Amino acid sequence: MLKARPGIMDIAPYIGGEAHVQGVNRIHRLASNENPLGASPKAIAAYEALSGELHRYPDGSASELRHAIAEVEGLDPARIVCGAGSDELISLLVRAYAGPGDEVLYSAHGFLMYSIAARSAGATPVTAPEADLRADIDAFLVRVTPATRILFLANPNNPTGSYLSAAALAELRRRLPEDVLLVIDAAYAEYAEAEDYSDGAGLVAAHDNVVMLRTFSKIHGLAALRLGWGYCPGEVADVLHRLRGPFNVSAPALAAGVAAIRDAGHLETSRRHNKQWLNWFAEEAKAMGLLVAPSLGNFLLVRFPDAAKSAEAALEALRARGVLVRGMGGYGLPDSLRITIGLEEDMQATADALREFLR
Repeated sequence: MLKARPGIMDIAPYIGGEAHVQGVNRIHRLASNENPLGASPKAIAAYEALSGELHRYPDGSASELRHAIAEVEGLDPARIVCGAGSDELISLLVRAYAGPGDEVLYSAHGFLMYSIAARSAGATPVTAPEADLRADIDAFLVRVTPATRILFLANPNNPTGSYLSAAALAELRRRLPEDVLLVIDAAYAEYAEAEDYSDGAGLVAAHDNVVMLRTFSKIHGLAALRLGWGYCPGEVADVLHRLRGPFNVSAPALAAGVAAIRDAGHLETSRRHNKQWLNWFAEEAKAMGLLVAPSLGNFLLVRFPDAAKSAEAALEALRARGVLVRGMGGYGLPDSLRITIGLEEDMQATADALREFLR
């Protein structure tokens, strides 16, 4: 009888946010932190232009995309590695630097893919408690052991929306052992407007044990194409290139990514829309007596303090109205829902559904 490698069957498969409700025609999809404005028209045109070239292999080096990213972000293209979403890069980093007997550290309410990637490589996932829904440097460091190989930090964090400042990131890196890889997952960096925020690129440039991850799935609206990138020390980039598939990113994704990263107008429009409706919805939810965590992302974590009007009950009530948000039980926050910022009509519908539920 065939048996999977030890640890594989301990993995709880990742389940994405709902997209459909049987019997409900108008759906408000606010469960997956997607850009409600969609992709840049320029990215869509670039994608469509490849329709006659689908029999050709893509550029395995992602050269044009890496140089476009480097040009826009002010980075070294030789240090950029592209992947099929930042999820692939997370898995590749764990495969490269952790295995049986090793530990992978992340914050208690961090992205579920960190644990999945660790277990898939035979490593042990370890969580550090957060302080007021924020990653805690001291809690991380006290859990670093000789077996620790990687520390994943989502900054801003999904699902809490919290972040560590540039100074705190630098302090964490300074106190971390040199043989532990610090991976800063900055998937929501483009939404983060706090003056003391940093995506971590400067730390990558200055140190050999820091990697920054980014994605095209969020503000760029290319979630369907699975496209992400990492900024790495040269030696780490070399390792990832040896591990990744030779054509791990499709040609349409590469073309759309080049157009998207260069469309500053679409990015700024998306950022302004998110800021307006995130602030609006936060105030609406607070006025209903709900607890709303400050967020630097394109989502809000909303807590339901009344056990009689629980988050689980709210999830079902919203679902019946065609409003799909994300329950947070899997993240250790069973009293909370994560609500993506959508279009005006989505946010109005969500607020109306919540008011009706809370009566």
